[in-house]
Amino acid sequence: MDCLAPVCAIDDMEEKTIIKLSVRNLVEFILRSGSLDNRVGSGTDREAMQKGSRLHRKIQKQMKASYRPEVPLTYEKEYKEFIIKLEGRADGICEEEHEVLIDEIKGVYLDLSLLTAPVEVHRAQAMCYGYIYGSQKRLEAVTIQMTYCHLESENIKRFQEKISLRELTEWFEELLEQYYKWADFQYRRKKIRRESMEHLEFPFPYREGQRELVAGVYRTIHHKRQLFIQAPTGVGKTMSAIFPAVRAVGEGYGDKIFYLTAKTITRTVAEEAFAILKAHGLSYKTITITAKEKLCLCEEMNCNPEHCPYADGHFDRVNDAVFALLGEDKPYSREVLEEHAERWQVCPYEMCLDTASWVDGIICDYNYVFDPNVHLRRFFGEGMKGDYLFLIDEAHNLVERGRKMYSACLYKEDFLEVKRIVKGQGKKLERLLGRCSKELLEYKKECETYEVLPNLGTFSISLMNLLGEMENFLEEAHKEEISRAVLELSFQVRHFLNMYDLLDENYVIYCERQQERFSVNLFCVNPAANLQNCLNKGSSAVFFSATLLPLAYYRSLFSTREDDYAMYAKSPFERERLCLLLGRDVSSRYTRRGYEEYRKIAAYISCLVSGREGNYMVFFPSYRMMEDVYDIYREEFAHESCRCILQDTAMNEKEREDFLEEFSPGNTGTLVGFCVMGGVFAEGIDLYGERLIGAVIVGTGLPQVSNEREILKQFYDKRGINGFDYAYRYPGMNKVLQSAGRVIRTVEDRGIVLLLDERFLQSEYRQLFPPEWEGYKACGLSGVKQEIQKFWSIYKNFS
Repeated sequence: MDCLAPVCAIDDMEEKTIIKLSVRNLVEFILRSGSLDNRVGSGTDREAMQKGSRLHRKIQKQMKASYRPEVPLTYEKEYKEFIIKLEGRADGICEEEHEVLIDEIKGVYLDLSLLTAPVEVHRAQAMCYGYIYGSQKRLEAVTIQMTYCHLESENIKRFQEKISLRELTEWFEELLEQYYKWADFQYRRKKIRRESMEHLEFPFPYREGQRELVAGVYRTIHHKRQLFIQAPTGVGKTMSAIFPAVRAVGEGYGDKIFYLTAKTITRTVAEEAFAILKAHGLSYKTITITAKEKLCLCEEMNCNPEHCPYADGHFDRVNDAVFALLGEDKPYSREVLEEHAERWQVCPYEMCLDTASWVDGIICDYNYVFDPNVHLRRFFGEGMKGDYLFLIDEAHNLVERGRKMYSACLYKEDFLEVKRIVKGQGKKLERLLGRCSKELLEYKKECETYEVLPNLGTFSISLMNLLGEMENFLEEAHKEEISRAVLELSFQVRHFLNMYDLLDENYVIYCERQQERFSVNLFCVNPAANLQNCLNKGSSAVFFSATLLPLAYYRSLFSTREDDYAMYAKSPFERERLCLLLGRDVSSRYTRRGYEEYRKIAAYISCLVSGREGNYMVFFPSYRMMEDVYDIYREEFAHESCRCILQDTAMNEKEREDFLEEFSPGNTGTLVGFCVMGGVFAEGIDLYGERLIGAVIVGTGLPQVSNEREILKQFYDKRGINGFDYAYRYPGMNKVLQSAGRVIRTVEDRGIVLLLDERFLQSEYRQLFPPEWEGYKACGLSGVKQEIQKFWSIYKNFS
């Protein structure tokens, strides 16, 4: 749940600062109360916001001639050091001879017969508009009206209340008084932040090309553009992005930095970069958003007041908890958040999200900006925009993540299972679940493996009817297991319908048989338009990665803008420190897989590790091949001083840490870690110096052939683009580059990368090599040992 705290804009005037915020955000922040409850569908408001505009207009057109729709209203309150400016838009104002009516329209899925009084925050929003309009027109009283419209049936229920201006004034002044301390905090925070930046300098001596990188990021933010940076390992891309972004904020070119990552390790690197700048005098509050399940203080995550003491009455205490936390001058680490939440008896995750509204920088996963189900609604909700700077680290990960966020899938069997669970509890719900299952059965009859569909026919209408009934069902009391099953399916249906609203030429609709399961899918082949819509809610974005080649491929999947910048940062490492060898007589093709080929791969590994004692990693395209080669290597090649460890398919966090701890610079003998390309050890880890002196990359990393990959290939082939590149070659080579990038991490490192697949010698693959791979050597098994010995003997004399 993402409960709104007010997102404010601060305008620096010559005399006084103006703090702007919306009426809606003000009342939802100050007046919220009660408990967290996951039994109430959290996505309802989001969907209602998206679909309610049409009904708003329809209702407004049906009103009498004296009814004025969408009336903008503003109010300013001046204090000693700043001005609070409230902005909003009344859905309707009807002014007649003896009465002025302020209308607030809300679209809901809730059965209107269950609504016996207006929702308090909706009433408060209307009261704010009533006060602002009434005071400006010098009225004695105002009538406020809450108009609730069911989004499916379009039935309407209204509540009216006449309130004197004197009563509205007292209520409104008390509301602003409660908000004053937050505005004062924000004003003073920005002032201190700006002053700390006046003499802030880059904290290190510039590496080669780093000054140009810093200037490029600053220039991009200054011009409110987007930048793609191919930045090899060692450039210092994290600080090169954060420092100019911070300076740009200090000079008014942005207000809040979002540092977006896909991996936990890169979040740590960002935290360290901000800490370094703080040690050099920067005053900058940052927070890292940790996943809800990791922050939860309970043994079982069940966010409702019956099961969680922190959920019970959470909203009654959380504002005070957040304000107290903001007053503490220390990093908002996971441990600090957990301790503070325990003290105040609030949910640490929700408190973390609320705190994020008041800090200067947010470090978080891509999901919190881009995922339509998870994004921070306080910043990126419908119609919202801010001076946000997006720094997107390891941006290559956003390709598949973006596709997944904006795709949707429903399984026929899930409808039947929920129908079984609710049997006897709701006849209408049973009937609608059965109807959806029956429609999917018709698709199933025509599908052997997978089938691309031109449209969904009437299935989308059936889903909308089902969703409305599930919302009604969840408002009633049922056994927990029944409500949970309906709620989980309702989330899936809602997401599917939301993605259905986004359908355009970038999507493919298909159905698919998978063993005993049958699904219908909305596959977002190209997420660029959806990602760009999110980026447009900020002012500038910087994408950076060590593997952002070919650039045209990534730009086509991330951005729809034609004015993007691009930079290539030169590697700061001496090329002689890396020995890059290509095995020309070995292959990982499916047609070649077997003992003979695997034994040759094992022989190559043996040649590499026998060249010098130390730590090595071998990356494979699959667990199966990794295990087969591992067995052959252990039985036929490994000597007593060589120790082998194997990545497991289901390692927990502790086991992953233990695996990496094995790569110690003080090891005696030789260690060989067998890993999988694209896995947790192939990206985002720093085994610098003697912790890793060589890596073997087996195969070109091509994704396994699947229905979805073939649909992706066909999609681009039909558009005159090489579909194999987009579906297989580019994603595969990204895995190769990431795996190879584990070897050289600092200017003192040296090591060998051995690429084992004859396909690397084909021009289609060689043109994807980064410039720092120039000077590679191709060799066969008979000559590789000589090249390895030559490199290590030369290196003895190389400083």
